[in-house]
Amino acid sequence: MVKEFIKAKGIKKTYDHVKAVDNLDITVNKGEIFGLIGPNGAGKSTAIECILGTKKKDSGSVDILNMDPINNRKRVFEEIGVQFQDSYYPDRIKVKEMCQLVASLYTKSIDWREMLSKFGLSDKSKQMISELSGGERQKLSVILALLHKPKIVFLDELTTGLDPSARRQMWNFLKSLNMQGLTIFLTSHYMDEVHYLCDRISIIDKGKIITTGTPDDVIKAVDEGSLEEAYLKLIAKKGEIQ
Repeated sequence: MVKEFIKAKGIKKTYDHVKAVDNLDITVNKGEIFGLIGPNGAGKSTAIECILGTKKKDSGSVDILNMDPINNRKRVFEEIGVQFQDSYYPDRIKVKEMCQLVASLYTKSIDWREMLSKFGLSDKSKQMISELSGGERQKLSVILALLHKPKIVFLDELTTGLDPSARRQMWNFLKSLNMQGLTIFLTSHYMDEVHYLCDRISIIDKGKIITTGTPDDVIKAVDEGSLEEAYLKLIAKKGEIQ
């Protein structure tokens, strides 16, 4: 039987009477690459933050690795990695210093030098993070999320700012990690990325899940030729309903 690594039921979050997340249900299975996709402001980042417990939900329940992420915060974050869309770093800190700092927080970690090499950042190790390009900072954020060998990694817009070659390298690297057992929860605006990486997706708009299934199942359900066309059609239909 497939083990559920993440179970979110009935998650609600409201800001000033606006429902950012509205009765959201998400399940992510062990060893799965799961994608949560939707337009800007659809509720993706809020949903992830509520699941992680970094943002307080109004109602609902969350279980990560059979633990409550709020009551068991330390234990949960020892087993998961997180790369937020907007990552902030201390002023005047070098790449290698940040890697060393993050690695020191855990009892187990991957060699950060090896990770920098895999991501093409070895020559940036002595450089200030503030001097990195947007794409380089994005790579560093993913490295830091993976340093402690998590069972699950959350990746929010993971390839924003990367050129096509770097995006493809990132995809292949994540696929290889998934083959080794890493469970991945990601968000992305790139439908080619989602189709290539994800075993299963949910499309969210205005805080509600529109549909869930494999990328191919979603495409077939609306009789379109690509995931991007299917996504645009579903979002348009949701807008008409609203």
